Amino acid sequence: MQTPTQPPVAATAPIESVHHGHRRIDPYAWLRSDNWREAMQDPRQLPADIREYLEAENAWAEAATADAKPLRERLTAELRARIREDDSTVPQPHGPWMYYLRYREGGQHPLICRCPRDDKAAESLLLDGDEEAEGLDYFRLVAAAHAPDHRLLACAIDRSGAERCSVRVRHMDSGEWLGFTIEDAQGDLVWSADGRHLFYTLLDEDHRPRWVYRRDLDTGADSLVFEETDPGFFVGVDDTESGRFILIGSRDPETTEVRAIPADRPTESPRCLLAREPGVEYEVTDHDDRWVILSNRDGADDFRIATAPLDAAGPERWQDLVPHRPGTLIQSMLDFRDWLVRLEMADARPRIVVRRWADGREHVLDFGEDLCDLDLIPGYEYATTTLRVAFSALAIPDRVYDCDLATDERVLRKEEEIPSGHDPEQYVSRRITATAPDGESVPISLLHHRAISPDAGTPLVLYGYGAYGMSELPAFSPNRLSLVNRGFVYAIAHLRGGKEKGDHWYRQGKLEHKENTFTDCIAAAEALIAEGWSGAGRIALHGGSAGGMLVGAVLNRRPELFHAAVADVPFVDVLNTMLDADLPLTPPEWPEWGNPIEDPEAYRRILAWSPYDNVRAQAYPHLLVTAGVSDPRVTWWEPAKWVARLRALKTDDRLLLLRTNMSAGHGGAAGRFDYLEEVAFRYAFLLQAYGLMEAEPLPAVPPKG
Repeated sequence: MQTPTQPPVAATAPIESVHHGHRRIDPYAWLRSDNWREAMQDPRQLPADIREYLEAENAWAEAATADAKPLRERLTAELRARIREDDSTVPQPHGPWMYYLRYREGGQHPLICRCPRDDKAAESLLLDGDEEAEGLDYFRLVAAAHAPDHRLLACAIDRSGAERCSVRVRHMDSGEWLGFTIEDAQGDLVWSADGRHLFYTLLDEDHRPRWVYRRDLDTGADSLVFEETDPGFFVGVDDTESGRFILIGSRDPETTEVRAIPADRPTESPRCLLAREPGVEYEVTDHDDRWVILSNRDGADDFRIATAPLDAAGPERWQDLVPHRPGTLIQSMLDFRDWLVRLEMADARPRIVVRRWADGREHVLDFGEDLCDLDLIPGYEYATTTLRVAFSALAIPDRVYDCDLATDERVLRKEEEIPSGHDPEQYVSRRITATAPDGESVPISLLHHRAISPDAGTPLVLYGYGAYGMSELPAFSPNRLSLVNRGFVYAIAHLRGGKEKGDHWYRQGKLEHKENTFTDCIAAAEALIAEGWSGAGRIALHGGSAGGMLVGAVLNRRPELFHAAVADVPFVDVLNTMLDADLPLTPPEWPEWGNPIEDPEAYRRILAWSPYDNVRAQAYPHLLVTAGVSDPRVTWWEPAKWVARLRALKTDDRLLLLRTNMSAGHGGAAGRFDYLEEVAFRYAFLLQAYGLMEAEPLPAVPPKG
């Protein structure tokens, strides 16, 4: 293909649709192919006209950024230099063994390893990800689970990026694969107590997790354990921390139903613990003779923890253990023989609370940072006093601690190493708030290099998501230092639609309140400008997936606030997708956005903000859009259609690029170094858009005093 000198112009083939008396014309509907299921699994099945258009856009993206290619190469090397190439996870003890992942120097994919608990030097390589990926365009190890008796290892591997896994099992001592492969699996893998039955989840033709099966490793027979018949619910399988129960969970964005099977009687039929009630979410674990239930039932919007007898889990038997406290969200819990640990969130600040089962005494684990990210890391051992915690902050690399639950003594087991060097004292992080149009306070977390004093001319990246109740916390990212070290301020807006300020923060950013997510983001940009962190037209907006929807909706409304934007795999053709019940995520997502097929008001609301439907003849900032042909979450035609409509209507001559990965899905390239090349492309695009391609990293600032 010759190097293009002009961007491609997508053909138009107008298709009319009428819903609830409203007529719409879609000129680019042809970019959705009838064989989309096959094309996701095998991109070679993509129709020729669609492939030609996507490849023409890729060629234009390369041509338009040709001057930045040397910068991309420098950035890729810079990003890679922040990775310890022979990295490994902290080994997790389980009986006589310790299990861990590691990477070899130059390796793209993880190696699954174990060693004897008393001889860390005697390593056994259980699975070589680099070897398994050899010759494949795409490879991702989605899940691995070893049997309780340490004989067998089950693995779920995605070889297309479409998130349909192949499940295989191998002997850990010999490395020999058992003679079967389970296709079209989701990636959930749970063993029975005797290690002779494997539970797994299968996807239907619409890519929805629908069935839980059990394979008998002795006979080779597969038995259906549970089928989810509601297309709006996804099913998955897990186990409790004690290992006594296997749990089958069905859920949509706001309703849960859990069934339990004794792990030592794996052929028993699953027993429903609490039948689904619209709007009621819960998760369970077991402790001694009772269930421990985390739920929002009975008005506990920010969740409470209750207990109930194992033989009677109905809400009439619930007894409060941790009552509901409005404004303090209980995100998750982790049970041990002697302790119950919970992760809470209030005002975008997480904390870990430890409760002793014997007497109910509680204490908070303090990590000395107000703005941080905390995660509980589950282990394999139940009768332990050790809790493993992951901690990071905007300027502080990831740390893994082992915390003694009895003494509160902590051991730093690992700190993310930045081989090229990193000094947290060179950075400033802080929290400010923006005031939304309805008076709500929107938290914003900020990071910048100490060598700069931000002002109206400072380039600033504003990142946002705001959907599905997912919280975006101020965690460390070694990648973003490539921008921060070149003088950018990096800001994370904690928007409604997430749960940073509790469940109400989520519910005020969904359905009829979805507009709040977009106005929160605009308010954040305006506050950053008003307080002198950047200036109008100097901000770059960034978001991915539902965050890409945010980018599209905000740019349609207030493009003048932004100099550039990056929308990764953006969910931008929202109305058409929610009108297409055959697509993988449509029925499960009606509780998030509304069902425009049946509800005229939901149709009207989504139409009012859906990014694709609201592109207009106006100037837009520089914009980079990414997509993946194998993406089952945001199908390739959504970003492609959006870019085509933007090209036809926008009134400026700024960069508009669509870059489609022709052999990957929602997460982009699976290899850790291949992924860095994608990050480098985004950052080089931003530096090119700001005229900063020659910018060098800022010099270190001498310590105070």
